[in-house]
Amino acid sequence: MTDPLQRRAELFGIRPSYHGISGELFHPPHEALTSLLTAFGIPTEGPDPEARPPELYAPEGVRCFLPEGDARMWGVAVQLYQLRSARNWGIGDFQDLAELAQLCGDAGADFLGLNPLHALFLAVPQQCSPFSPSNRRFLNPLYIAVDRVPGFTTPPDLTAVRDGDLVDYAGVTEVKMAALRDLWARGVDDPEGFSRFMVEGGELLRRHALFEALSLHFGPIHGAGWQGWPEEWRDVESPAVARFAAENASEVEFHIWLQWLADIQLAEVRDACRAAGMRIGLYLDFAVGESPGGSGTWSDPGLVVSGARIGASPDWFNAAGQDWGLAPLSPVELAARHAAPFQSLMQDATHRAGALRLDHAMSLWQLFLIPDGLTAPQGTYVRYPVQEMIAALAQASNENRTIIIGEDLGNVPDGFREVMAATNILSYRILLFERHYDGFISPEHYPRDALVCVSTHDLPTFQGWWRGDDVGLRLGFGFISPESAEQQAGSRVHERRQLLGDLIRGGLLDPSASETPIDAAPEELVIATHRHLARTPSRLLAVRLEDIAGEVAPVNVPSTVDEHPNWRRKLSISLEDLPGTSLFRGITQALAAERPRT
Repeated sequence: MTDPLQRRAELFGIRPSYHGISGELFHPPHEALTSLLTAFGIPTEGPDPEARPPELYAPEGVRCFLPEGDARMWGVAVQLYQLRSARNWGIGDFQDLAELAQLCGDAGADFLGLNPLHALFLAVPQQCSPFSPSNRRFLNPLYIAVDRVPGFTTPPDLTAVRDGDLVDYAGVTEVKMAALRDLWARGVDDPEGFSRFMVEGGELLRRHALFEALSLHFGPIHGAGWQGWPEEWRDVESPAVARFAAENASEVEFHIWLQWLADIQLAEVRDACRAAGMRIGLYLDFAVGESPGGSGTWSDPGLVVSGARIGASPDWFNAAGQDWGLAPLSPVELAARHAAPFQSLMQDATHRAGALRLDHAMSLWQLFLIPDGLTAPQGTYVRYPVQEMIAALAQASNENRTIIIGEDLGNVPDGFREVMAATNILSYRILLFERHYDGFISPEHYPRDALVCVSTHDLPTFQGWWRGDDVGLRLGFGFISPESAEQQAGSRVHERRQLLGDLIRGGLLDPSASETPIDAAPEELVIATHRHLARTPSRLLAVRLEDIAGEVAPVNVPSTVDEHPNWRRKLSISLEDLPGTSLFRGITQALAAERPRT
């Protein structure tokens, strides 16, 4: 007989068991099922309430936007904060991005792919992961190019924040906010435009700005996140919050003004992409969740699950699973609102984007949730109203003519990629993962409806992969055993040999390249690898700016916070010097030759 608790959990899409990425069967403890039911507001005993049993199928007639024709386009993926330039303030900004758009557009690129630009926490700038935002609707003000704001005159001494190989987020925040507050005090240059922006942004924009003001106010004593604030301040509609808003109206408007400036400058980057001949332009990234203590959860607490975090089940990269510490949207609330909040989120995400990447696209169907008090291996998958979610996504995609890319990596459920294909959501294919039993998949076997790339932000750079640095990092941080590290290092020897063989057979490398040393991949190997991938029939190809610049160290090591300088490392070369490098010329010319504009 079926366990009553398991049966009730399954009625609401909480999986009483699940298969891991390697096929093994996991059984979460009853405590996990009970905690998730409670978090969803569902009684754990008594008569079964009305359930919404989920099914995975494509909603009939629903398709996301795709451009007509058979063009195969390419672009450059960049972490905006990592850009160095002679004029920026120690962090890449929207003016740098506009100049990069011109540079890449001239080289034949059709898009610029970006890390998430979501608003983080100004009160704690060292919390710099773009995938742990305070609010996914709004932008990070640190990307504002202050010297391009009307009324700006003289920059402060920027030596301290410009020097060094890592972004000094605290220092950057200090100098930028001081300069921006000075400009705010002088008055808004376009009062009518600012007023329109405030009206169009509505209550959610006001609440985000109010949160920022409160977060800066409480941060030194109670922390930047609202969960640590005194009780009366945790409710966005409380009398205490209303009094603060009235008494600090100028401060709240200042944070709205920051969003206005960021929105204007991002629009100018979009226009710069078009002026440079890019057919897609901005390719933005949408994180899978938000910080539990951020402005998004404070502004609409009923929309998120309190008492659970998003993570990942145990896999080859981390035997203990992963806890991302993100607040999930409530599948019960989304179903009750027919996915309207998700549709609103997608409208905001796509209105500046020629393409949008959904981080962990399986969240349209399921997320791995970890109840508070439990660890990642004790979590389980929870199902979402997939037909309504995809319909909401497609509506925004078509209204804004935005291509949708779904990051379908990791534990992809059976049938999910078929649903993606049926609804015009492009797959996300990484060369380093596209393998079969005897080597890498040949270019002609890649799917048409996909974005392809050599690597991505959670994986090593090409140089780091070639050297095997990622295996040593996983071992050093305790994510894998010495035995697993030895096995993975041995596999890497075969992977390097197989890749070289593919490139030689494709006429992209001389046969003598089979003796390439492992301490560093020569430029001709890096160029050949990208040209090899460019020969796929896939619609889109992204080349990482780190690989164009020859970087070795990874942008991010998943499951680390302070152990590694994630999301902080600047490029070793400046924006001004980049086009003069042989690697930039070699890669961009190779991609333009394989995927010319027509």
